Amino acid sequence: MLSAITRPKTRQFMGEYEFDLLIIGGGITGAGIALDAVTRGLSVALIDMQDFAGGTSSRSTKLIHGGLRYLKQLEVKMVAETGREREIVYQNAMHVTKPERMLLPFYQSGTFGKYTTSAGLLVYDWLAGVKKEERRAMLTAEETIEMEPLVKRQGLLGGGHYVEYRTDDARLTIEIVKKAVQKGALCLNYARAEKFLYDNGKVIGVVAQDIHQGGTFPIHAKHTVNATGPWVDDVRNEGDISHSKKLRLTKGVHIVVDRSVFPLQQAVYFDAPDGRMIFAIPRDAKAYIGTTDTFYDSDPQTPFATEEDIRYLLGTIKNMFPKVVVNRQHVESTWAGIRPLIYEEGKDPSEISRKDEIWEAESGLISIAGGKLTGYRKMAETVVDVVVSKYPRHHYGPCVTEHLPLSGGDFGGIEKYQAFLASKTREAALFGLAEEEGKRLSAFYGTNVDMVFTYAHALQGDDFDLPTVVKAEIFYAVHHEMALTPSDFLIRRKGDLYFNIAFVECLKEPITAFMGRLLDYDDDEKRRHLHELDMHIARAKGDVRQ
Repeated sequence: MLSAITRPKTRQFMGEYEFDLLIIGGGITGAGIALDAVTRGLSVALIDMQDFAGGTSSRSTKLIHGGLRYLKQLEVKMVAETGREREIVYQNAMHVTKPERMLLPFYQSGTFGKYTTSAGLLVYDWLAGVKKEERRAMLTAEETIEMEPLVKRQGLLGGGHYVEYRTDDARLTIEIVKKAVQKGALCLNYARAEKFLYDNGKVIGVVAQDIHQGGTFPIHAKHTVNATGPWVDDVRNEGDISHSKKLRLTKGVHIVVDRSVFPLQQAVYFDAPDGRMIFAIPRDAKAYIGTTDTFYDSDPQTPFATEEDIRYLLGTIKNMFPKVVVNRQHVESTWAGIRPLIYEEGKDPSEISRKDEIWEAESGLISIAGGKLTGYRKMAETVVDVVVSKYPRHHYGPCVTEHLPLSGGDFGGIEKYQAFLASKTREAALFGLAEEEGKRLSAFYGTNVDMVFTYAHALQGDDFDLPTVVKAEIFYAVHHEMALTPSDFLIRRKGDLYFNIAFVECLKEPITAFMGRLLDYDDDEKRRHLHELDMHIARAKGDVRQ
């Protein structure tokens, strides 16, 4: 299991064996590589200096999409590949990936006109192999307004209607890591690669520092992959003296408002006044809007939304939804993510390609950067192909992840998913839970929900001033998802910091106390973890000195 309780044992094993592959970076790219490699028969270790998905992979637009706007930049291959990958990601993880109908209104002076929208969506459907029931439909202006009454009416000519997929990026990453561990990989969060180990000039592993427990330990591996996202160049500086390619970091910001203020009923993809394309997406009781795209040169570990970023996004709402009154005080939370893009001379942030690239140094270090959330599985396949090519022919099997359900996602096919939810919703009552709780938990944890139900039943009547279901989710996150801190749980296991920040502020202290009992925090650790969570809350609310 990916357990915080047995984490010391995982660290011990990592230091005692030589692995076929060591992956530095526990975001979605590194997680995907770990899963692909271990299912081909390689022995795999993965480390991350933060929590899993602690960087870019918890701060995206949270969409599994093919990138319709990249057709304008003639990146046909990327659109085709990521478009096809959308369905694969959905089929393998239906509990963290949902179809999202998207409305693309077009105007007299907009980026997309009637014919370019129709042709673009038609090509998109064809390139992505979109199934018949999800193919694009063209709408009149009246039909567009009926679908989303809040959109600007002046100059409206009509709209295109198509399907993307909404996800929880951090949970998707966690489910990939859990599946890799289930298949035999060893994965460790809060373990930083301090320096490379060499033999005759070739990388044979790293010395890792345990950020959580303290101390260092070696990890030996025949091959090492650098999948550290915004930190790829930092890692390459020691293990790769070739600098023919380098990264250019850009920042993307999203804001969250309550749907009582912004009653969005339909996801909309629309033109900002400066020509950027912006998403406005409903998610339960909230709506989130993004993203910005600006160059970023500060610490990639602590990006945050500036007041300028927030004003920009509020301006896009005012422009596209003129009847909606959303001001700064309505912004409940924000997040900022860093895109590790391949540097292209003279290009603006939005013009830089999102394609991925792989470099191999003379030292043997393999680095991957760029790419999109949607394409993680295909990127992983390409990287592992490079690794296995170094072994005798047919030593390892082919990629098998295309039809491999992730942890919690083995429903036996899409046609059985709704039946699963209905059954588990009713079953929740047997464990003392309300049907609504059962429905939410089943949709969130998928086929892992039985363990959460069991923990909820066992923890009823306990103290800590926490709802039983919250204690059950914490217990599951600690024992099965290596959650070590309240921030791990509330941000990357649950996403509550962004979409239910009032809950976080209300229960942060009892949650810390309960995790402290499970993980044996001393008083200093409790204070430190609460302070860390308070800092995340401040950043999310924009209460950071600019």
